[in-house]
Amino acid sequence: MRVILRLAGALLVFAVLAVIGVLLIPAERVADAAARQFTQLTGRQLQIEGAVRPSFWPDLGVRTGPVTIANAPWSDAGPMLEADALQIGVNLAGLFGGELRITGLEAMRPRLILERGADGQENWVFGGKAGGTLTPATPGVDAPFTFDRLVLKDATLTYLDRAANQRWTIEGLDLSATSPAWTGPLQLDATGRINGQTVDLSAQAAVFSDLVAGRVVPLTLALKAGAASVSFDGRAGTQPLQAEGQLQADLADLKTLAALAGTAAPALPDGLGARSVVVNGAITLAPDGGVFLREAVLDLDGNRVTGAADFAFGGERPKLTAQLAGDQITFSAAGVSSAGEGATTAPGWSTEPIDVSGLGAMDADVGLTLSGLTYRDVTLGATRLRLVMDRARAVADIAEMKAYGGDIAGRVVVNGRDGLSMRANLSFVGLDLQPLLKAVTGYDRLVGTGDLTLDVLGVGDTEAALMQSLSGSGALSVMRGEVRGLDVPGMLRTLDAGYVGDGQATTFDALTAGFAIEGGVLRNDDLALTGPDLTATGQGQVNIGARTLDYRLRPTALTNADGSGGVMVPLLITGTWEDPKFRLDLESIARERMAEEARQLEERARAEAKRLEDEAKARLQDQLGIETAPGEDLEEAARRRAQEVIDAEAQRLLQDLLGNPEAPVAGE
Repeated sequence: MRVILRLAGALLVFAVLAVIGVLLIPAERVADAAARQFTQLTGRQLQIEGAVRPSFWPDLGVRTGPVTIANAPWSDAGPMLEADALQIGVNLAGLFGGELRITGLEAMRPRLILERGADGQENWVFGGKAGGTLTPATPGVDAPFTFDRLVLKDATLTYLDRAANQRWTIEGLDLSATSPAWTGPLQLDATGRINGQTVDLSAQAAVFSDLVAGRVVPLTLALKAGAASVSFDGRAGTQPLQAEGQLQADLADLKTLAALAGTAAPALPDGLGARSVVVNGAITLAPDGGVFLREAVLDLDGNRVTGAADFAFGGERPKLTAQLAGDQITFSAAGVSSAGEGATTAPGWSTEPIDVSGLGAMDADVGLTLSGLTYRDVTLGATRLRLVMDRARAVADIAEMKAYGGDIAGRVVVNGRDGLSMRANLSFVGLDLQPLLKAVTGYDRLVGTGDLTLDVLGVGDTEAALMQSLSGSGALSVMRGEVRGLDVPGMLRTLDAGYVGDGQATTFDALTAGFAIEGGVLRNDDLALTGPDLTATGQGQVNIGARTLDYRLRPTALTNADGSGGVMVPLLITGTWEDPKFRLDLESIARERMAEEARQLEERARAEAKRLEDEAKARLQDQLGIETAPGEDLEEAARRRAQEVIDAEAQRLLQDLLGNPEAPVAGE
């Protein structure tokens, strides 16, 4: 605002010179004289094509042809101002009375460039180091002035910030402003297009003179773009830029707002701003550019949270720091249809792309306390978590989360930096498993209270791809429950696999299992189940990506009070989650019995061979007179005895050679 008024002030210097020139010299010489004086004062060349046409009634004024004002010497963006024509009217009585009253200032199709250089220089600063002789002491500078009507028609306003590498352009700008008293209010109304989107602005400043000087003044603003609107009622100043007051913002039209910023609209989840975003609160704009929102009320698609938020804009992306609290929040994933909707590679998992582009719109560090949270079909209770977003990566640390009669804690990571990946490291304690599993997977046949630990990673841009890529591990422990839809003891007692369907159930006292996941396939080999009338072990796999089962359960139906005896027949569970198939594996029982009989026959044969071998060795010992020493087998004892005989015979022969026939011979 103050930039435009400063430029208008520079043009008024030209207007005064031109009006005085009209009174003193011929009209055809006014343009040249005024342009030279303007250039001398501002250091910018002013070029006027065609003659300046004066008017004397009802007010003094001039109308020019095409006008060009040169840019700062350091700029290569072209002229600072180009206009097809200028129409300026001045009240003569006000001029001689010491206050310049502009009855009309109108620019036809102006093209204005406001530019900040890489070193911080601004092209709208005139005089002094910026060039020219214009100073605060120059007659007319900072003198009181008013205008009945300031008009820009079909203007193009471009803002360039070389240091921040930013460019903003407003096209088709129609602006109308009026300030009839130097110390009175300013009224401004404007409409234009930014990146093809129409923007309407209305502003009222209480004291025009203070606004021109950059001081803080009461200010109201109303901005509208598409279906979005923002209003401000408070105080603001331009030297430095600062404001404080009440903010009301309805940001429902995210597509238009994103287009204004030159980005694609983020696909926010339904319930977190997909349909409506309303913000109310006390806002403060600090001189360093920080924005602080207090007593804030945020409504996202009907979800209401309150708290405080700070916005910083000095980094690569805006950063939000906030502490928020709310009641029950309901939302669904952005861009994801519910299970079973749309084209899928595996029944139940959607192949609709998941858009997480909104993660890269800003960084954030948000503490959130809610009385409840609903995500699609999953309903949670009291929740306390911290959400940190950094360069399109979001980390949610769960300090407290009540759910299905139990507690959830851990961490969830959503990484959108290079495609999409998600990781969950969670612990579930004391949860009612049936409603939880039904909400998450659609499976509702496991009933009981259980604990679950889960550490999984998924990579992919669709729900189906994420499920097909899952890897990780976990463990499950369930106490006092039942598996609905099948009666395993009944199957074993009757050897009939037909004990399935509504009304059938297998009760148990405890169920434990650990599992590993790779490539979307869960594998388990240590399931253990105990119940009042059966025990069971199990192993197999659950293909999460394809939603299929291939599992082998080895149940034993107990018949004795001490748990002994009973019937064991393996139960094969195959098919899909939606339509599992159950089959008693009687063939495997026959194969196992045949293998057991063969093993027993082999053991009996080995025992008989050992007995016969022992008998033969005993007879041989008796015949040869061989006694085995401890740790010595028969063969070793025979070799030892043979060596003893050889040694004795050698000794006898040696004695004979030495002539000692009386020496006793070994063995005699």
